[in-house]
Amino acid sequence: MAPYLSLRDQLSLSISFPPLPEQRAIAATLGALDDKIELNRKMNVTLEAMARALFRDWFVDFGPTRAKMEGRAPYLSADLWSLFPDRMDDEGKPEGWKWGTIANCTRSIFSGGTPQTTKPSFWGGHIPWLSSGETRNLVVLETERTITEEGVKSSSTRFAPKGSTVIASAGQGNTRGQTSLLSRDMYINQSVIAAVADEQITSATLLFLDLSRRYEELRQISDSNSSRGSLTTKMVAALKTLIAPKQIVAAFEGIAGPIMDRIVQNERESRTLAQTRDLLLPRLMSGELRVADLDPSEQETAA
Repeated sequence: MAPYLSLRDQLSLSISFPPLPEQRAIAATLGALDDKIELNRKMNVTLEAMARALFRDWFVDFGPTRAKMEGRAPYLSADLWSLFPDRMDDEGKPEGWKWGTIANCTRSIFSGGTPQTTKPSFWGGHIPWLSSGETRNLVVLETERTITEEGVKSSSTRFAPKGSTVIASAGQGNTRGQTSLLSRDMYINQSVIAAVADEQITSATLLFLDLSRRYEELRQISDSNSSRGSLTTKMVAALKTLIAPKQIVAAFEGIAGPIMDRIVQNERESRTLAQTRDLLLPRLMSGELRVADLDPSEQETAA
């Protein structure tokens, strides 16, 4: 038989614990980190809802224009309120706005590739490399795998700049159609489509919120146009979208952009807190480090 540890042997193992007061102090210290992580999570849920509600009001429901048409009181500041027209055109959109496609408001739409997996020299470098499964989060901070400069030069992977909207074009289960915003520069694989906003027409935040609300639409068009149910860059480029005047786009980015930036900051802070918690736990439990060593007030008292 292969070597194994029997249940009887497991039950007979001796385990050392810190004294109960120290255990409670450890739990309180690490619990505070967990509480802050949870607070950041809840804050991000609220911030995302705020950004999406603003997008929907301005670009889907045309709230300010409809309010003006109905003679309702302004609910935005005077400078913002003045940007919106007071009537709809014959197509049912705010006067002066126009229909276009995603291609009309992007600098580029592309997918990437994968360096040869049997070449160790292509992997483990300093360059983030994104796969389709990693589009499950609202924003992408880091990637599970990294590649080298040699891997970039020897493959069809493509560079996607910070602020790009990335969409999973293929993947198992619910993956296809998932959309994320890149918080840093990275390279992408062949199952990811990147859309880079044309800042003369739209903004990175506006493009992301527009595409990320279309999960079901993206899955439907891929199912109807491909036997394998995969998205293509042409499908994404052809999606119909409203193009608002530059002043409204700039005003929206001025409000929603900082909201997305705060979400990214909170996510980064939570990752750092989680890493700190995971590093502290074994050291505190083994006695290598004491809670008092982490408390500046106790250090001052001792001094």
